[in-house]
Amino acid sequence: MALGSVGVVYGDIGTSPLYALKESLHHTARDGIATQIEVIGVVSLLIWALIIVVTLKYVVFIMRADNKGEGGTLSLMALAQTKMGRSMGPVFMLGVIGAALFYGDSIITPAISVLSAVEGLKQIDSIKDTWIASDRYIVIFAVVILVALFAVQSRGTGKVAAFFGPIMVVWFLTLAVLGIMHIGDDLVILNAFNPYYAGYFLANHGIIGLIVLGSVFLAVTGAEALYADMGHFGRNPIRAAWLALVFPSLVLNYLGQGALILKNPTAMADRNFSPFYAMAPEWLLVPFIALALLATIIASQAVITGAFSLTQQAVQLGLLPRLEIRHTSETQRGQIYLPQINWLLMIGVLVLVVTFRSSSSLANAYGIAVTGAMLADAGLFYIVTRRVWGWAPWRSFLIVTPFIIVDCIFFGANLLKLFDGAYMPLIFGSMLIILMWTWVRGSRIVYSKERRDSLPVADLFRMLEKSQPVRVKGTAVFLTSDPENAPSALLHNLKHNKVLHQRNIILTIKTLDVPWVPEHEQIKVSPICSDEVTRIIARVGYMQSPRVPRILTLARRNGLDFDIMQTSFFLGRRTIKASRASGMPIWQDNVFIFLSRMATNATDFFHIPTGRVVEMGSQVTV
Repeated sequence: MALGSVGVVYGDIGTSPLYALKESLHHTARDGIATQIEVIGVVSLLIWALIIVVTLKYVVFIMRADNKGEGGTLSLMALAQTKMGRSMGPVFMLGVIGAALFYGDSIITPAISVLSAVEGLKQIDSIKDTWIASDRYIVIFAVVILVALFAVQSRGTGKVAAFFGPIMVVWFLTLAVLGIMHIGDDLVILNAFNPYYAGYFLANHGIIGLIVLGSVFLAVTGAEALYADMGHFGRNPIRAAWLALVFPSLVLNYLGQGALILKNPTAMADRNFSPFYAMAPEWLLVPFIALALLATIIASQAVITGAFSLTQQAVQLGLLPRLEIRHTSETQRGQIYLPQINWLLMIGVLVLVVTFRSSSSLANAYGIAVTGAMLADAGLFYIVTRRVWGWAPWRSFLIVTPFIIVDCIFFGANLLKLFDGAYMPLIFGSMLIILMWTWVRGSRIVYSKERRDSLPVADLFRMLEKSQPVRVKGTAVFLTSDPENAPSALLHNLKHNKVLHQRNIILTIKTLDVPWVPEHEQIKVSPICSDEVTRIIARVGYMQSPRVPRILTLARRNGLDFDIMQTSFFLGRRTIKASRASGMPIWQDNVFIFLSRMATNATDFFHIPTGRVVEMGSQVTV
């Protein structure tokens, strides 16, 4: 599992040495010359960013806030809601904002990672002046690689990790060896371990120091994916991989790059100069670029799998419409594939590559989405420490506040790049926030209207005892979100077909704020009026797939007697229409209608046998 986590979880942060130091120094080098104090200061900032943001904040503290093994912003939100309730506005908004900004990171990371690796072709003397290394063909190569990456996602995280894990181990060992080879170029670089040089650099560079800090943050992008992917591999394997391999390798590599620049301070005058690739001997350059290309493809995997996990949580928590979710492993329950999200991410990534066309341009857009998501994580973590863990106020303040301050500083630094491309993830994140807010608001309106026009199920069957409809053989299962009121499909069946089955089951599936519900706690079976009418309330976690046949199998084990071969499933299908008299503006009505049409068919989502489904339609205005 630790090997698999290296391949999936650490791909993003593991490829940061490709561009983090280079982009940071380009802001400080005057006339292309990087001074000793600037190089040591920037490398010190990189090292301490890894220590504070990744090691202390995420690996040591936030990964403790797992929701029964699951991580990520929405998992943290669900954990906070267990004590504060779903209606808590600040908790809900922090979760939605963090999730939306994570999606922004999910489209930028593949674009910048693959582009930065393909740009390594410009470092090969024999081809750097040919058409192969031209900007146009580098973009084409990157597009082809990215399309292939998204095309293999359907094979599942486990199979991808089995292939990617060993490659990333080789990658991190290579980073460490190259770093060790060049630290001797100028041993003064070891002063970077002293945080004084990081503080001195910021204090003496004014606004330039803040701009550099925005680029330094590129070194820790991927930390939020580390937390989001926790459900795929577990906390301990991820921690072990970071402390034993990933963190030491990154630190050694940044030290090696810094020492190499101290030895050649004028090299930064060439905008195409890459201290990362310059560490490799000439004979190793081509295979090193090929390895970097593989590593950046793997880097994209970290945020893609994180986006899959986040989307499943959002669907189960009611923040997005039902989407198709495919489980790709029989042994690891957290490994999933969402085709709609996969292809939407691919389109977003390709648009970015074609629009920005270089990793340096994309670096300006990178960071602000990640800092926003990390800030949301820190806010939610503070709430969890106080309300869920019961920490004293002073303890929560002393531990969490420094992380919030650091996140705010990084967020402010990245805001300076707003008009240079940082607006892209903010626009994308804002759109997602509007979509989630619209879906939650519209769903509440639809639910309240249906509940207002509904009839308590117990009252309905007491009325039917006095005026018996025609009874037909078999069992009817009616799915409803409200177990207390009669399902609309049942009322329509009585109204139009004027029949009632011999046995009727009112089935409600509730998604809890926990990722997994044990089998013995998943269902509750109770009779209504008589043994001929039964209510089943099924409880599933937000990481579990709600499979109706499996729920009915559990009900039979609990004593419910019926013949599955003579069972029909009745579903209500809503046709939603916009109305100016509803609780939302007309534009939001139309957005909600669009999202409802995107939703996966209930038959597929609940895994109901298609030949036994009867759908009863109704119209609802929002």
